[in-house]
Amino acid sequence: MVVTNFEGAVAVITGGASGIGFATAKALRGKGTHVVLADINSQGLQRAEEQLRQQQPATASAGGILTMVTDVTNEEQVQELMRQASTTFGRIDLVVTSAGIGAGGPIDSFSVSQMQTLMNINFMGTYICTHAALPYMRQQGSGYFVFLSSVAGKLGVPFLSGYCASKWAVRGFASALRAEWYNTGLGITTVYPDWVDTPMVQKEGEVARIMGVQVLLTADQVASEIVQAIADGRPDLTLAPTRDTSLALQLYKEDPGKAEQLMGASFHERIALQYPQTDRARM
Repeated sequence: MVVTNFEGAVAVITGGASGIGFATAKALRGKGTHVVLADINSQGLQRAEEQLRQQQPATASAGGILTMVTDVTNEEQVQELMRQASTTFGRIDLVVTSAGIGAGGPIDSFSVSQMQTLMNINFMGTYICTHAALPYMRQQGSGYFVFLSSVAGKLGVPFLSGYCASKWAVRGFASALRAEWYNTGLGITTVYPDWVDTPMVQKEGEVARIMGVQVLLTADQVASEIVQAIADGRPDLTLAPTRDTSLALQLYKEDPGKAEQLMGASFHERIALQYPQTDRARM
């Protein structure tokens, strides 16, 4: 069921202490939505709540705020998050799964533990939140999810094999659920943004430099698009302002094999310009 009236609605937002999660909470609360911010960063959560209250003091039209320190890979903590959200505000209308991490590098040196951590947070965190919220939505007969994937969930990006795998998993999960939930009152928007100016992207300095990353999106821009996509019930929200990304996405639709070849050639040309032959041998 599409959420068209945000006033009085209840949204649970993971990764709510910063980045797209916080920006989405800010945008929704501005429309009168009660927001439940979940994050593993307790200090960040406290700052986020303070900022929200400063930007929009408690009034009749402002939504309520609840914060909970939550590890999205911990099923018990996520179940308690949903229970507290329902107990405090009476229902759960919207769940935004924006908790996520990024990590990159050549597959040769990308460890099993790094890959497992990516999958646990980016994909299993999405699954666990969905599974925990679903009983409340089933009981009320409606509910909506926003899954944060990435353009890396539609492309094969060198040096981001683990990240791509986790975001393609989110994409496939959402697609299967939309079919499973047909005509049930439940819906999903999957969000595929290009590089966004967030703490996660800022940490990927070396990998981002090698890849020639262009950051043209802000978290607030993405949040604004998310709110509109929820109201429209859009299954796919792809935000790709850079010409290269837009062309790559189109080519992947038309000819995935050729797209992989061109992305690989472009990547290795960039490596050749930045690193001597001795270093390239390890990439």
